[in-house]
Amino acid sequence: MDRAMLDPFYLVVDHVGRLELLVPHGVKLVQLRITDQPESEIRRQIARARDICAVHRAQLVVHEHWEIALDLNCSFVNLQQKDVPTTDFAALRRAGMRFGLSASNEAELAQALRHNPAYVALGPVYSMHLTGIGSGPQGLGRVRRWKTAASNVPLVAFGGVTPERLPGLFAAGVNSAAIGTDIQQAEDPEARCAEWIAATRDYG
Repeated sequence: MDRAMLDPFYLVVDHVGRLELLVPHGVKLVQLRITDQPESEIRRQIARARDICAVHRAQLVVHEHWEIALDLNCSFVNLQQKDVPTTDFAALRRAGMRFGLSASNEAELAQALRHNPAYVALGPVYSMHLTGIGSGPQGLGRVRRWKTAASNVPLVAFGGVTPERLPGLFAAGVNSAAIGTDIQQAEDPEARCAEWIAATRDYG
């Protein structure tokens, strides 16, 4: 999966157990977002996720823990703006590791683009459901402007995305929709994940 071929459905999970449950249903792009865990547990989960994704030919993206990801021979990390000053981008490039960068305003977008990321994550587009997000809803107008500014760098949208909003998002220039809470809190996460895969299939 090169930079221009980001899968339109981007699953986000907070535990390897959820990843193990959902990836076999056809997920091709998944982020493991572990917080507030000791390093030994983070390593265990990332290593397990790496192996599961290898079996199912899915792309694992490790959230933030780039040093552990490097040590465990992972190939993709997702970074936030606060990670930029302490990330060794040269080490990532030497290892051939791709990375996505989040941004919530024009200055952050410009900084992200200077690092030539595999994608820029923009959000929350519609809501503020994710913790740690300090900005308000971005809206489709900003998505369109950012797509122009980002040129050939893919955009990942997150925050308040629903299947009904997909046509507007992809028409505005989004390459991939990141979905976490909607699936993780569903009564039947496996069925909901399958619905999202079907809903995004036409945008690949």
